[in-house]
Amino acid sequence: MSDLRVRTPNDRTAFHPGEELAGAVYWKLDVPPRTLELRLFWFTRGKGTEDAAVVDTVRFEAPQAEEARPFRFRLPDAPYSFSGKLISLVWALELVAEPSRDVARLELVIAPGAREVLLEALPEEASRKSLITWHG
Repeated sequence: MSDLRVRTPNDRTAFHPGEELAGAVYWKLDVPPRTLELRLFWFTRGKGTEDAAVVDTVRFEAPQAEEARPFRFRLPDAPYSFSGKLISLVWALELVAEPSRDVARLELVIAPGAREVLLEALPEEASRKSLITWHG
């Protein structure tokens, strides 16, 4: 039986862009993994084509079957976490063990004020300008 976990201090999951994110990963596997990697990435969920991008990774060298290791990331300035009526952008940390493909995921918010941007809460004109700026 496998057990993988990603932890942040005080189980915090909301952060400001550019902030440092430090924490620890824990794993207990039946056999030592060949590789163990923590990925900082974003993905979209909702209607239409889903998209994703890995922004940074930490590779844990010579992992044992049971272990805990610290990690540290400098969070990017963009894109912001947001939710709209049709689509959302979600940040996450994902710990992946190979070759077993065991995975642990912790979803995050990365946005100004450490609060997800709610597009439906914006007036229509401001929402349009925000999307135009974000897409260039």
